[in-house]
Amino acid sequence: MKMTKKLVLAAAALPLIFGTASAYAFGGGKGDHKDMRGKCGGFDKKMMHKLDLTDAQKEQFKEMREASRSEMKGKHGDKFADMQANHAKVQELVLADNFDEAAANELAQQMVEKQSERRVAMLKNQHQMMSILTPEQKEELKVLQQERMQKCSEKMEERMAKHQ
Repeated sequence: MKMTKKLVLAAAALPLIFGTASAYAFGGGKGDHKDMRGKCGGFDKKMMHKLDLTDAQKEQFKEMREASRSEMKGKHGDKFADMQANHAKVQELVLADNFDEAAANELAQQMVEKQSERRVAMLKNQHQMMSILTPEQKEELKVLQQERMQKCSEKMEERMAKHQ
């Protein structure tokens, strides 16, 4: 192998090696964050399995998930176009010779309204899903969520103590 090929190969490989080494040094290989993912906050499917759902309830949940998934796929193009438009507006503000605070406030307000609309739609969807449960199942779900939040806060405290 010629010297130039070796240099090119070394130049390409060194950043990858150092990047991997730094990720492991920072804790990337330990799985700390992977253990926490999906277990603190959010909607846990495993928790629903503990509620002894009837076949009819399972079918209702399945239908709602499929309807939600198809609705999200339908909105994907609009969502992407909105993101691009917002990005263009942000770039226009940031790259302008003079900062227009009124325009920035207006854009920020529009973004907050969109986010608020998405949150309300998400909460409405969750409410519809929870309306499928019986009162007893809802109480059991509350207990399971409290237990999970307790475990989550304990793990978080352990992680914080470990990093101090």
